[in-house]
Amino acid sequence: MKKSTIYVLALILLAKIIPFGALAQSNPVPYAYTIKAEDLKKHLTFIASDSLKGRNTGSAEQKVAANYIADHFKKSGLAPVNGSYFQKVDLVNRSWTKVGLSIKGKSYDYLGQFMANALAPVVANSKLPVVFAGYGVQQAGFADYDKLAAKGKYVLAFEGEAKDAQGNYVLSGTKDPSAFGKGDGWKEKLKRSQALGAKGLILISEKSEKDFGNQLRQRQVMMQRFGNERMVFADVAASPNEAPVLLISSAMAAEILGTTEADLLAYKATVAAAKKSVPAKFKTSPISLTIERTEKPVDTYNVVGYLEGTDKKDEVVILTAHYDHIGISFDGKINNGANDDGSGTVTVMELAEAFGKAAAEGKRPRRSILFMTVTGEEKGLLGSEWYSNHPLFPLANTVCDINTDMTGRYDEEHMGKPDYIYEIGSDKLSSSLREVLVEQNKKHVGLELDFRFNDPNDPNRFYYRSDHYNFAKHGIPVAFFFNGVHEDYHQPGDDVEKIEFDQVQKVGRLVFYMAWEISNREERLKVDSNKP
Repeated sequence: MKKSTIYVLALILLAKIIPFGALAQSNPVPYAYTIKAEDLKKHLTFIASDSLKGRNTGSAEQKVAANYIADHFKKSGLAPVNGSYFQKVDLVNRSWTKVGLSIKGKSYDYLGQFMANALAPVVANSKLPVVFAGYGVQQAGFADYDKLAAKGKYVLAFEGEAKDAQGNYVLSGTKDPSAFGKGDGWKEKLKRSQALGAKGLILISEKSEKDFGNQLRQRQVMMQRFGNERMVFADVAASPNEAPVLLISSAMAAEILGTTEADLLAYKATVAAAKKSVPAKFKTSPISLTIERTEKPVDTYNVVGYLEGTDKKDEVVILTAHYDHIGISFDGKINNGANDDGSGTVTVMELAEAFGKAAAEGKRPRRSILFMTVTGEEKGLLGSEWYSNHPLFPLANTVCDINTDMTGRYDEEHMGKPDYIYEIGSDKLSSSLREVLVEQNKKHVGLELDFRFNDPNDPNRFYYRSDHYNFAKHGIPVAFFFNGVHEDYHQPGDDVEKIEFDQVQKVGRLVFYMAWEISNREERLKVDSNKP
């Protein structure tokens, strides 16, 4: 018998004696050490450069970043999915291009003389009848909706609810408002109005003319900074309950009611003193309203690279970060987003290279790994939500998601104490994921693990604010790593030179060791927890 034949038979016998998983569990350290600070810096210097103009979702510059990431995935030996390194995310930008209001032929400017809590399309120059409903409250002595002929009309009502001379809310007798008087009390009034067939709601601001003017100017600044576009999924239809909710001054309301501002405010005081609805003798005039909305397709993608596993290849571990940022501010300054989330993006790139090198050397993981940088996080976690609704691999076969968003900067509490990381979510759905995290950190990295933001009562609600959550809500275990918020969060100062790359390296290596263990262990991670 030839020596080569004997060697092959020996290997077969060895495979029968030693489980396949034991062979796969080779030493991960050499591959973890390919995740280097200098390589992270090289990639981030491009990803967060001025030339990419802040990688705003759907911008041409974001597409440049996507191509750069996809090219790196390919060079690292990762495969495309369904023939592509890109998953198209079908989004549109909805914006309000024209909003106009006129009363008795006099035109009023949107954000100049009135504003809105909600907008919905209205055919240009629609003439709409108005009905007055006092405070628009239906509670205790207030019955403002009783016998209100609102069908096909706009309901006009005072904002908030009545207060007495001591400043207490009439309904409660305390400083605590009812549902009608809270910040979103207009929703309750709109719901009541729509139940009677109203087409919309007009609120009379409770502020003085001067204060209302200041509120309008503040809204103008917000619109300048953030724009009036809203990015949504193209296949999401407008809500059937969508309706305009306008906010106007008492002087404008007096025009609609055919009275003076003084008489209107006097009536308002009478209602407060009576602590109940008071019949009004105002005669309303119709308004003319125009609200136009446009939609523009958004050209944006999740970037994916796939490393197929061996004997457990149908099970998939996902490693994520978001590669979009907020682009250019209204004042022309570039928000490069080096920390948010250029740091996570380059971490996923280096993880791809490390696992790709291991696979090339015969150390392919047992489970498959999907490396994914997602789009639209800054617009509402849209890229990861799209993936969870249109998964490239069945969610039932998805073992976990490990998400990295904002590492390499320190919050105020940890200045001078860099070897820490906040981790959120690892125990919420799986007890074994938290165990893997603690074990691998103790064995290889030694970061201080801070779980404070994992508290369900944390007012920051970070658990719900990055892409891992779109996996968690489908019952998939998640772990989320970040270093906390700092002074340059969503500011032009979030630049490469402020990143501590040794810290990014440590977090990247910790994620690598976790993913190595999870993808090669015999048992799939347990889903045995249901923590808030």
